[in-house]
Amino acid sequence: MAAQTGAEIIDAEEECKAEQKRTSKKPIRRGTVALILVICVIAALVIILTNNKEAADPIEDGKNAETTVVLTEPEDCEASTEKVNESDYLSAQALLDEGKIAEAAIAFGKCGDYKDAKEKSLELWDEISVRETVSAGVSYTLGLKTDGTVVAVGYNEYGECNVEGWTDIVAVSAGNFHSVALKSDGTVVAVGDNHKEQCNVEDWTDIVAISAGDIHTLGLRSDGTVVAAGYNYKELCEVNNWTDIIAVSAGDCHSAGLKSDGTVVAVGDNSLEACNVEDWTDIVAISAGDRYTVGIKSDGTVVSVGCNTHGQGDVKGWTDIVAASPLRNHTVGLKSDGTVVVAGSNSYGQCDVGAWTDIIAVSTASDHTVGLKSDGTVVVVGSNTYGQCDAEGWTDIKLP
Repeated sequence: MAAQTGAEIIDAEEECKAEQKRTSKKPIRRGTVALILVICVIAALVIILTNNKEAADPIEDGKNAETTVVLTEPEDCEASTEKVNESDYLSAQALLDEGKIAEAAIAFGKCGDYKDAKEKSLELWDEISVRETVSAGVSYTLGLKTDGTVVAVGYNEYGECNVEGWTDIVAVSAGNFHSVALKSDGTVVAVGDNHKEQCNVEDWTDIVAISAGDIHTLGLRSDGTVVAAGYNYKELCEVNNWTDIIAVSAGDCHSAGLKSDGTVVAVGDNSLEACNVEDWTDIVAISAGDRYTVGIKSDGTVVSVGCNTHGQGDVKGWTDIVAASPLRNHTVGLKSDGTVVVAGSNSYGQCDVGAWTDIIAVSTASDHTVGLKSDGTVVVVGSNTYGQCDAEGWTDIKLP
């Protein structure tokens, strides 16, 4: 049945009125009236159904473009997402072509699994700088595996070892009782003790390096500026005005930053002169411990300022050093030949590293010392009260 036009409906109504006038003077039986009403209802329903059918049926001949758009929306949405991913990928490639390695690493990381973005991101991260892949906290140890996941052993009173769900990680840092990790997209995750808000890093972006201290966390942005979260004890979080920074280190009560010109800045507790680094030059790496700071010079020698109660600052005779890690009572230095030197307290055997070889990274905590070997395995010495030395069974740890 063909649909009625508006004009036809009006004509029908006029004809109905005319018919009513013709029959108004004639007596009408109740049955007849009922029949007429039924006919009118049926006619109205037919008109409605026909019009609805006309709105739904002509998809094939293109008469209802709006309906067609709705039905094809999922395909269009998928195509749109593809375009967005491609746009992001090309933007990341443009940054790489401009030589902006850190920015490109983050941009590719944001592309997720699109094309080879993840592989490119990880390759670029490997070029940015040496990053911490084993890290010793107070009575626990973190390790970054080659697949971007993280393992942890030891003390877990505050949940600092609850890292099993982390993925796409490119660096880890263990504080006293909180763990921080940098993701390939430049964002940061953290677990553990947060009573001073040291884990409030969820809104950080464009981060290329991290460092966890006792009560605070530092993040280095790709533009050379620094962000901080946690307790601002003696202004140790006052890093907002730092620029041209290429490395950061969070100590127990102070923060240190290495500038691109080889000089160093520091803020925080300076009661033991841990922040007296203003005259340092030709520095290529820094590390902040408990109220003291260590710096490696371009010639492989080491300087230290601050607390030296246990001889942890007695590093002046060291040579050929490529990395150093101080914490509370001892300092460990990695030599270019893969051996290790140490200074400070050995109350728990944490300095028994004389036999270590093929070491490519070191990390110290209060009572234990961790070394990463060139084959991705781990060696640990010191106190094992909480199982923090049970990392010796680890394999496939990512090389820095």
